Amino acid sequence: MTARPNIAAMPQPTGKRAGRRPGENRTRAAILAAARTQFAGAGYDAASVRAIARAADVDPALVLHYFGSKAGLFTEALAFPFEADEAVARILDGPRVQLGRRLALFFLSIWDDPARREPMMAMLRAATTSTDAAALLREGLAGRVLRPVGQQLGRPDAQLRMSLCAAQLVGLGITRYIVFLEPLASLEPDAVADLVAPTLQRYMTGKL
Repeated sequence: MTARPNIAAMPQPTGKRAGRRPGENRTRAAILAAARTQFAGAGYDAASVRAIARAADVDPALVLHYFGSKAGLFTEALAFPFEADEAVARILDGPRVQLGRRLALFFLSIWDDPARREPMMAMLRAATTSTDAAALLREGLAGRVLRPVGQQLGRPDAQLRMSLCAAQLVGLGITRYIVFLEPLASLEPDAVADLVAPTLQRYMTGKL
């Protein structure tokens, strides 16, 4: 006679959904943190998978296992730290005459938050030496934020106007948060916004 299986001894469903284990999440987070630091300090081309793995205390093969390549790691590590649709709505919501100030305050709010500043600053640094980083910066800054804002200006030269805004904002980010040029680097965000807002406003709505 065939023995009946012991149901009580068999593994039972736990009701938990499959997904990444906590250890895997911590490892990914460590790799991403190390990657941001390496890309920010050395630039995209000079940063290596081996150096990132060493900083994260993991095997280089594990970096490639999670992210596929250095380019894949770069894209994920330096993803823009904001939702583009929310950013556009925040900039456009209010009187047209204060567009420049809202645009300045939005980017200053990102840069003045250390957790969100790191990927942005790493991207700015890397963009000076890597075409991949420059493309990512263009798509994130111009394509997802400034271009949609420009489309609401109702002007045929909106693309030129928003590219001028991009030049102002990128220059501000580098000067204040990478070069730390004083006294600009120590000014309060509201004071910086007061100073740069008129220029941004003229670029968007004034005579060029």
